[in-house]
Amino acid sequence: MYLQFLAGRCRPNTVLAAAYDLKVFSAVVGKPPEEVRPADVLAFITAQRTGKPGVDGALQPVDREGQPAGVSGATVRRRLSIVSGFFAFLQARGDVMADPVPRGLPTRRERSRPGQGVPLVRVTRRLPRILSPAEVDALTGALRTHRDRAMVAAMVLGGLRRCEVLGLRLEDLRAAGRRVFIAEGKGGRQRLIPMSGRFFAAAAAYLDAERPADAGTDRVFVVLKGPRRGQPLSAKGTDEVLTAARRRAGLDHATCHELRHTCLTRLREAGMALEAVQAQAGHASIEAGPDLPPHGR
Repeated sequence: MYLQFLAGRCRPNTVLAAAYDLKVFSAVVGKPPEEVRPADVLAFITAQRTGKPGVDGALQPVDREGQPAGVSGATVRRRLSIVSGFFAFLQARGDVMADPVPRGLPTRRERSRPGQGVPLVRVTRRLPRILSPAEVDALTGALRTHRDRAMVAAMVLGGLRRCEVLGLRLEDLRAAGRRVFIAEGKGGRQRLIPMSGRFFAAAAAYLDAERPADAGTDRVFVVLKGPRRGQPLSAKGTDEVLTAARRRAGLDHATCHELRHTCLTRLREAGMALEAVQAQAGHASIEAGPDLPPHGR
């Protein structure tokens, strides 16, 4: 029921991620929703960070000398957000009395500063790595199809997210004005993005020579061979393309997010106003956007 509710508000990938996170939470906690308590949530956090099951609900220390066996703090925080949303939905329906996910741990300042408690999960905010021009050239040279070159160009020259690239439809390509229309951006925001001629050249070559004429979808980027030929390319398929190209190019990094961040960083370094970069990125506000260097750096 909750996933059906999410499906009306979020993109399919978000719903799939939520389904997986809830499955993980249920498997670790092992209780029906109405029996879950804050102690179970705290034990879940520890189990995720250490890779070990909780023992009688007690918190276990994380080994500081080596890498934790569990998942990253960012993943734990995302899962807690999904779990909290799930329980808020159940509470609104009257199925549970309260959300068992604590907002934070109380401190001695709690009385004078309500809501200023210690976060359940601390996450170090790290800037995504960016690619140098030489690395971009090496990666592009290692791509084997016009389709793949067009997808990479959309990210590294237009700053598109992976999901936005995969969501492009044929009618969204405005070649005459060198613009790409993003119909389903993050948060449901639409935008029109100026795009380099290199992207449209690669896209035209792909559409003319590679895209199956009998493709059963209006999505631009589709599978080129195999049993799924002509069907929309998946996020996993895109990652596999990049992983293989990265290996051939001898690069140790070049994710979709890094390609996008490379574009936004270069635009800022070239003198584009921060507000314009945020509009290109598709963020609702400057505060919501990526950490970018100030002009001139």
